[in-house]
Amino acid sequence: TKYEWLIDPLDGTTNFAHSFPFFAVSICLLENNLPIVGVVYDPMRDEMFTATSAEPATMNGKTIHVTETSKLEDSLLATGFPYDMHTQESNNLREFETLMYKSQGIRRAGAAALDLCYTACGRLDGFWEIELQPWDMAAGALIVQASGGTLTNISGNTKWFPSKSIVASNGIIHQELLDCLQTQNP
Repeated sequence: TKYEWLIDPLDGTTNFAHSFPFFAVSICLLENNLPIVGVVYDPMRDEMFTATSAEPATMNGKTIHVTETSKLEDSLLATGFPYDMHTQESNNLREFETLMYKSQGIRRAGAAALDLCYTACGRLDGFWEIELQPWDMAAGALIVQASGGTLTNISGNTKWFPSKSIVASNGIIHQELLDCLQTQNP
């Protein structure tokens, strides 16, 4: 058995540098390259999101669950853009535009770990991002999974880790969300 820690001491670095209060510490323990323990701490709201591969997800010790929103058009989503979006061909702008018209709204707050945790606790119905590093997504994605959510990469593959893309949702809107994303990424 091989164990490895993925630690992002400051997810949302640009936010932190500009005093925008949306950033977190993200820690994940991998076993044989699969997330088994995840912790995301938001110091601005004093919220600690935790999950293991065998226990329900919690926020400050209370069990959390994804939403039951049944239609993409009623969903509040979140996403992010790569740091090199000006030169990156897959910069998420086409996907963002498509989903702006198909959802109730999209937020781009700048910390993937928190966006995933907000999906897990029902503040968002879904999240996607195209160019992420493993430490950006591992803990938050495990928390989504442990809260009853669905995870895939942008191609719909349930082996979402490790991958550069992630799509997380309440499960109910997942296929509809994937269909919109895959229209832009054939």
